[in-house]
Amino acid sequence: MRHFDIAIVGAGILGLAHALAAARRGQRVVVLERDAQANGASIRNFGFVTVTGQEAGDCWRLARRSRDIWAEVVASAQIPVLHSGLVVAARRPESEAVIEAFLTTDMGAECQRLPLAQARQQIPALSQRNTAALYSPHELRVESREAIPRLAAWLAEAHGVEFRWNTAVHAVESPSVTTSAGTIEAGAVILCPGDSYTGPFADNLNPPGLTRCKLHMLRVRPAAEVQFGAALMSDLGLARYRGYADLPEAKPLKALLDEEQAAQRRNGVHLIAVQSADGSLIVGDSHHYSQTPDPFQPEWVDDLMLEEFDAVVDLPGRRVVERWLGTYASADNWLYRDAPAETVRRVIVTAGCGASTAFGIAEETLEELSGALT
Repeated sequence: MRHFDIAIVGAGILGLAHALAAARRGQRVVVLERDAQANGASIRNFGFVTVTGQEAGDCWRLARRSRDIWAEVVASAQIPVLHSGLVVAARRPESEAVIEAFLTTDMGAECQRLPLAQARQQIPALSQRNTAALYSPHELRVESREAIPRLAAWLAEAHGVEFRWNTAVHAVESPSVTTSAGTIEAGAVILCPGDSYTGPFADNLNPPGLTRCKLHMLRVRPAAEVQFGAALMSDLGLARYRGYADLPEAKPLKALLDEEQAAQRRNGVHLIAVQSADGSLIVGDSHHYSQTPDPFQPEWVDDLMLEEFDAVVDLPGRRVVERWLGTYASADNWLYRDAPAETVRRVIVTAGCGASTAFGIAEETLEELSGALT
């Protein structure tokens, strides 16, 4: 087929989310991907669909909606949910104050403060250095490197989405899309370039503060069997995730962490730990910003992450069995969406919340684009 209703450029989670939204509207969809498979941020993250702690407003709202769509999709696409919920462990009085303040907001609905003994029912390895925790029931966790290929396969099989891998897009002149495999026609085009800032319409890509973020990721294998019933975060997350960190009550915590954990704060380190089906844990991460991030992973950054991990959980004998880097788009605002042409939309999640917000973003993009097509 050479003619489609919608052509989507990019097969990461944002491109796949737009493919689903378009297919649910009964449209003929093609996804064009320059690589043989998704290989960027979408498969290098925690697979942690995060609601609680997202920035208040649209980010939190779209994360809630995306989580609901994830919950619909996983069963049909045979994507295992490895665990649900979130425990944010606190080991400082200043952190507990942030938790109490968060629970009074609309975003704290259905969340609760747990004493350490109850939090350890979710994560028995929590250290006695912790004093309490925030628990959220809203999150779910999938294995990204498996979930993204399964999602693409399901879109093809169940929704008739056509995928053209190893196909670079050279130009978009609606309705023609010129690719390395020839020209197709599409009524509309959605560009989901991730942190690749070249390609069609690159000359007018200008969100304030546009750069790229590099992060370190680790796979940690415990020496003995351990069970994580939820994802885990810590004090550093309360000072970084804007849903908590923007609260006035977070100011004393941030000042304290700047003194006590200055190296972690300078390197954008905070703790997320999630469990895989084989019992290993994905642990991260760090944040370093550059127009062209270098490809190197110095051990001292990994050590900063592990220092926080070891402060929050007791897992003697644990060892690192895998290390990798991720990169994602970053800008002053968390989402960039524009219309380079009447029937073209460009969508970039310019923060590390693509897996958490993509499905909600896609629904809004298709709704806006449908108005332009009528």
